[in-house]
Amino acid sequence: MTEPTETDLLHLHRCIALSRLARDAGQHPFAALVVDADGEVLSEAQNHSRPPDGDPTQHAELLAAGKAASMFPPERLAKATLYTSAEPCCMCAGAIYWANIGRVVYALSEQRLLILTGANPENPTFSLPCREVFECGQRRVEVVGPLLEDEAAKPHEGFWR
Repeated sequence: MTEPTETDLLHLHRCIALSRLARDAGQHPFAALVVDADGEVLSEAQNHSRPPDGDPTQHAELLAAGKAASMFPPERLAKATLYTSAEPCCMCAGAIYWANIGRVVYALSEQRLLILTGANPENPTFSLPCREVFECGQRRVEVVGPLLEDEAAKPHEGFWR
């Protein structure tokens, strides 16, 4: 696994803080942001999929990737990193791939998330690692994670009961 940089950890801490804010706002505790090669934050998003009013496709990673893709050229996004409080699900990995984002750094693994969510119907964990999704593509997406799992788990504690 590629070693994380100080910048990676800084942006992951921001994602975890945003995931706590999402929880405080009544949403699922997930957040993501896209940062270009120069360190400029291009987009950030929190999860907006919680029933009854949420759209189940509005995961933080999909929202952040989609916003960045609508505002910046693919060449810039190819050198960008999507940071996320939890490992992207297969839907979000697909969005990251199609947005041409070249790198993903995540905090909480899908396996650790499953331990926290259990069988909660609001998060029927899709146990397919994002690395496997990206490996099926024609271009490479670098993946770093899991990192800071204990910190990233905190906003989830007690939420899924």
